[in-house]
Amino acid sequence: MVLHEKYGRLERMEDLVPVAFEILRFKMIALRRKAVRRGEYNQVSVEDVQLPDPAEDPAAEAERREMRQRLMEAIGQLGERCRRIIALKLEGKNFIEIQKILGAASVNTVYTWDFRCRKQLLELMGGSWESE
Repeated sequence: MVLHEKYGRLERMEDLVPVAFEILRFKMIALRRKAVRRGEYNQVSVEDVQLPDPAEDPAAEAERREMRQRLMEAIGQLGERCRRIIALKLEGKNFIEIQKILGAASVNTVYTWDFRCRKQLLELMGGSWESE
């Protein structure tokens, strides 16, 4: 049906052979393009892929433990209001909620308290968030 509609101008059977090969060539090219586009020819074998070790690096884990210890000691030296603000922030409260909980006059007051607390915490940490 398609041959009759699309190639109706061809009268002899011998004329259809070159057309059939042309259609076959187009189909092969399309299949090749699709395979390249999908990445079928440049795939890497599963055995060749190196996966990272899911276990924590001992040095990084020790550094994180040391940082946590320094942070806990510094937070322990902060005043009660600063510790309360940090705890509320860790609970996921926003500044407006913290304002209501602490009974501050305005949200800008909470912003100021938070800034001062973070500045004091940084000083207690030795002036840097990174370990020396």
